[in-house]
Amino acid sequence: MTGASRGWARAPACIVALFLWAAPALAVQPDEILADPVLEARARDISREIRCPVCQGETIDDSNAPISRDLRLIIRERLVAGDSDAEVVDYVVARYGEGILFNPRAEGVNLVLWLAGPVLLLAGIAVALAAGRRRKATDTALTVEEEARLKDILNQ
Repeated sequence: MTGASRGWARAPACIVALFLWAAPALAVQPDEILADPVLEARARDISREIRCPVCQGETIDDSNAPISRDLRLIIRERLVAGDSDAEVVDYVVARYGEGILFNPRAEGVNLVLWLAGPVLLLAGIAVALAAGRRRKATDTALTVEEEARLKDILNQ
């Protein structure tokens, strides 16, 4: 196979990769985009923090679900009305709950979630160290009888 034909063999994969890479950008429709680039940039920043209530694994900026479009429009309306970014996020959280945020706030009940990972990691390290120390304490040399028995077993 020549170098040129190998390149053509990869072309379909490159085209698919290009479409997959560009697909999330298609979620925000042209009629949603604000004329003011500063407000639009703020809207995009906020949209990347909000989880799609339908998709759960996507931001509303990446999702084509109708609810995501509604949320994008609400965010833009609030920004045009003069709300700060924090006020817009608080408005969305008040309507849909804390679960709508991709990065829940480290306060209240969510503090348990933020601290659970590091606490469990430290507990796991402590258990591993304790088990290693116990193992070293129980590791002793074989007695003369045990060595003789081992040699008998290996020689059979």
